[in-house]
Amino acid sequence: MARAFIFLAEGFEDVEAIGTADVLRRGGVDVELVSIGEDPFVVSSHGVTVGADATLEMGVDIAPEDVMVFPGGMPGTKHLAACRPLMDFMKEHYAEGGPVAAICAAPGLVLSQLDGLAGLEMTCFDGFEEALVAKGARFVRRPAVASGRLVTGRSAGHALAFGLEILKLLKGEEKAAEVSYALHLTCE
Repeated sequence: MARAFIFLAEGFEDVEAIGTADVLRRGGVDVELVSIGEDPFVVSSHGVTVGADATLEMGVDIAPEDVMVFPGGMPGTKHLAACRPLMDFMKEHYAEGGPVAAICAAPGLVLSQLDGLAGLEMTCFDGFEEALVAKGARFVRRPAVASGRLVTGRSAGHALAFGLEILKLLKGEEKAAEVSYALHLTCE
């Protein structure tokens, strides 16, 4: 059963990390919050301290079907992008067929480090699309986009849509529709 690993760096965007984790957990996905620092307690961009389940230093056992998730927020996204062991791990995971997801600034700063983006539709926070476009991706202004094994989200305001796209990838349309309905995002 596929799991989700959400990577947290000092200055991560609260809603993008916790909202995504909430949607995935409602859908029955095992979610692990991973601090990229030595300390399992990570402070968000809005001063909220979150206790991670693990640290990158402790090691995480990510299977090929598991999704690596990167929230945005500043300076959190810059910290994620600058973490060489994490970026190498992400590249290896993606090269081996693993899914990867990022929202807000993270598609532009983190996912742009991946190869094989040419022709894929991707979204991100306005102003962070340049590196994606340089890699041949097609920037679209939508709340969340699934393109192959990549899921991208636009901003904190679209964190639930982002989480639902990841849920679709892991558990299918029906499960995502159930969670969307339970959250009253769709009322039919």
